[in-house]
Amino acid sequence: MDDKPIDKQDILNELDELHKLDHDYADGRILGSMCTEAHPFAKEVFCKFLDTNLGDPGLFKGTKQIENKVIKSIGELLSLDEAYGNIVTGGTEANLMAMRAARNHARKYKGIVDGEIIIPESAHFSFKKAADMLNLKIVEAKIDENYRIDVGALKDVISDKTVAIVAIAGTTELGLIDPIEEISKIAFENNIYFHVDAAFGGFSIPFLKEEGYDLPVFDFSLEGVCSITVDPHKMGLAPIPAGGIIFRYEEYLDVMAVDSPYLTVKTQSTIVGTRLGASSAATYAIMKYFGKEGYSKLAQNMMENTKFFAENLKKLGYEIICEPELNIVAFNHPDMEANDLAKKLEDLGWKVSVAKCPVAIRVVLMNHIKKNHLEELLKDLEDIY
Repeated sequence: MDDKPIDKQDILNELDELHKLDHDYADGRILGSMCTEAHPFAKEVFCKFLDTNLGDPGLFKGTKQIENKVIKSIGELLSLDEAYGNIVTGGTEANLMAMRAARNHARKYKGIVDGEIIIPESAHFSFKKAADMLNLKIVEAKIDENYRIDVGALKDVISDKTVAIVAIAGTTELGLIDPIEEISKIAFENNIYFHVDAAFGGFSIPFLKEEGYDLPVFDFSLEGVCSITVDPHKMGLAPIPAGGIIFRYEEYLDVMAVDSPYLTVKTQSTIVGTRLGASSAATYAIMKYFGKEGYSKLAQNMMENTKFFAENLKKLGYEIICEPELNIVAFNHPDMEANDLAKKLEDLGWKVSVAKCPVAIRVVLMNHIKKNHLEELLKDLEDIY
């Protein structure tokens, strides 16, 4: 820290120079991110609520009502009339809360101490963090030739120590949806907590289904689903940080509650204490602003760009790993390693990521990637080919 105060303009000048090192979503060259630029209206509302703290909701009763409203709205989107949960920092925290709820519920009602969670090989790395923090053992279920959970393999690894099963609605690497309806039945019949990580797909699948897209059921209409992660700061266009965790029953929050005697509420179930209310307010505002009609248009536009990109890649001779189910395209050059292709694209100014399962170039067609950006990218890929 400096000994004396620094002139405000000098500070801003320094920050501006550092900010120039950041990549800008608006350039359309960030190709591997599941996040995007927040909508201006959401940013405006976010700033209005910067000083609110949902960790002490008795002091911010209006902001707490907003969080309740947005949880109810997301719950309804996911086929749940009465939803419980919180707006949190993102999918990682939401998944951590779900695993903590599953562990504590199994401890209280089943007496399971050394718990195991079954996750697919395609699961997000946040579950490894959750297992490490919660002293849970990870059991991986193999994925099939279509890169989704192999249901037979899942059945084989269920044990009397299983406290949770996890499936994905929009895998991080390929954007695929696991056979959630089948897994829900298995979880329900075995009385095992079932969590769906829909951090990526939660804000697009419901709208695409309404528009006639043939996508699997993944939500609370399936009786075995206990909780769902959904991230408003992805396709919902809310500012970071805005993740969501939705529970079917309030008891899942109750089993995580700890005493908080010096606050305006006497128990607390969330991972963090101090929680920014701005995320809830911005999410509520942008959901009201877009409505189902607006989000449907956004989701359809991203899928149209996805189809355009995939079809033109094939025309150029690139190999598509799988037909896109959501707005992710993974592909390879027939005669070039993925990492070598990634390096060539990086040299041309494209920020790409390389999937590991399977190894491939991965492009996430988020809202900031427009058709003209894809045309530029395809031209570069044609030149590389």
